[in-house]
Amino acid sequence: MINGYSDMLMRDLPENDPDRPAIEEIRGAGERAAGLTKQLLAFGRRQISRPRPLDLNAVIHDAAQMLQRLIGEDITLETSLDPALEAVEADPGQVHQVLLNLSINARDAMTDGGALTISTANARFEAGTAPPGCQAGAYATLTVADTGTGMDEDTMRHLFEPFFTTKPDGFGTGLGLATVYGIVEQSGGSIQVHSEPGKGCRFDIHLPCAKGPVEPATPSAPKTPEQRRNLTVLVVEDQDSVRGLASRALRDCGYNVLEAGSGEEAVGMAGAVQDGCQLVVTDVVMPGMSGKAMADELRARWPEVKVLFMSGYPNEVLLRHGLMNGEIDYLEKPFTPAELAAKVREVMG
Repeated sequence: MINGYSDMLMRDLPENDPDRPAIEEIRGAGERAAGLTKQLLAFGRRQISRPRPLDLNAVIHDAAQMLQRLIGEDITLETSLDPALEAVEADPGQVHQVLLNLSINARDAMTDGGALTISTANARFEAGTAPPGCQAGAYATLTVADTGTGMDEDTMRHLFEPFFTTKPDGFGTGLGLATVYGIVEQSGGSIQVHSEPGKGCRFDIHLPCAKGPVEPATPSAPKTPEQRRNLTVLVVEDQDSVRGLASRALRDCGYNVLEAGSGEEAVGMAGAVQDGCQLVVTDVVMPGMSGKAMADELRARWPEVKVLFMSGYPNEVLLRHGLMNGEIDYLEKPFTPAELAAKVREVMG
């Protein structure tokens, strides 16, 4: 919410506006808070994971420019990607998070510069010889290595513990590598670390190969303003600030937007909506009628309506609301206006 409203303010302010630096500081604080929340959820294995056949090389290629900016110009980023790499079964967002956290860890170990190498290779393990955490079968190995200060055996024994860090106060939360461990374990893979003091560090991550083909990564063409004007979206959210943010973001995209502060209100107003709604964007957990119950009632009235659920609650809460037993369209809070707009385009095809 903080990030979303900050984005809207910065979008409307000229570059030389005297208030812009203050808003950028607010945005930065919001990003840090959102990042910490996501790391806590990932470590606790409470993120909704959407594994699918994934081209790991493509994910690394897409992330490379961002990672180079992150680690700085004094560190060289090198990639060595197996062109015959098998697809893996993983969540692309979580793989990005793994690359991000390992790159940050490597950067902090190379204060005087160095090299960060990301490589991929195919691997097959037999029963009895597979690394800890792996079953017999085919895997793709992601290796992230640096030329930094390295670690001793005692440090490596505690490396994946939450809140363990060798960094000074104010530099890191101790959740980065714990997050990586949680994601890899959730993906059915394993992670090993190899390091010695003064000799850098190497992480080997083994992810199970996918059984199906990689889905084509061709995004659908953006809808024209005319198409968007013909699309009516009902936003259902009990928190006024979140509902206002989502509604404003969608109106800025050119959609017709209706608002309801509860499931009961949404169902009550449905009969007065001429031609119905094509999309419902709804919170999951609300006082009174839940988002799932409301969506079921609206689907009975509008059989073709699509529903995008949004929530910041962990998996077990969503499970209790019947939202993890099948495929759903889902957006995790907190989100930015751009993330909401992109997700709506994805849902509507």
